[in-house]
Amino acid sequence: MGRLDGKVAFITGAARGQGRSHALRLAQEGADIIAIDIEDQMSTVPYDMATPADMAETVKQIEALDRRIIATKADVRDFHAVKAALDDGVAQLGKLDIVSANAGIFSFGTMEELSDDEWDQLHDVNLKGVWHTAKAAIPHLRANGGGSMILTSSSAGVKAVPNIGHYVAAKHGVIGLMKTLALELANDMIRVNTVNPTSVNTDMIQNAATAALFAPDLPVEERTREVLGERFKVMNALPIPWVEPVDISNAVLFLASDEARYITGVVFPVDAGQLVK
Repeated sequence: MGRLDGKVAFITGAARGQGRSHALRLAQEGADIIAIDIEDQMSTVPYDMATPADMAETVKQIEALDRRIIATKADVRDFHAVKAALDDGVAQLGKLDIVSANAGIFSFGTMEELSDDEWDQLHDVNLKGVWHTAKAAIPHLRANGGGSMILTSSSAGVKAVPNIGHYVAAKHGVIGLMKTLALELANDMIRVNTVNPTSVNTDMIQNAATAALFAPDLPVEERTREVLGERFKVMNALPIPWVEPVDISNAVLFLASDEARYITGVVFPVDAGQLVK
């Protein structure tokens, strides 16, 4: 028996990275999956974003677990696209129990340097997109008699970090959104929490732009994963540079499960002790 047998989960940004990991972990515990991803590049994002081939791989891995998955190309900035994809998934799979509002992007710049486009695109995905996801899901969760919504914030949703002020502001906003939703939806037995990771070993940080930010003093050929790892370690209390996607997925699984049936309105760090430094 899986911890999520018979349940259906909606996951945004599911084509790769944390989103794919969440989909796999929930499917391993018995959930069927409704998945969306932009599967395209955004102009202000300094690394390669997910592709249709990435989503096809997510589908393949979920189906290999003998679980059902409805995967759709949809941009969380477009509420009607999110709603249409979720409505179709619920129509095919029968209900909705769990939401993982995971889709997010990352870019760099001081508050003085950031352009309007960098600010707007990041906030439209990382904050407005989370609201769109919740808004589309609420009627289905209510019709189901309750459920669990997990919004992806960050350790940067709790503390300030230089060079990513727009990201910090958006992830702080996600926590405010979560707390409001937790109060508004409590009578419907819909629980809402955030998961707040430290750096996670995905393409969002393993790229040339991040390497340039963390090692501007080094030539490109010396910005190796090992060198960068030593610099990332400084941010965490535990002597590790980053966590793995499954570490976040395990937290999502717990918050989605009946083991957390009375947990709502909580900021849930998976941060290697970053927030106590």
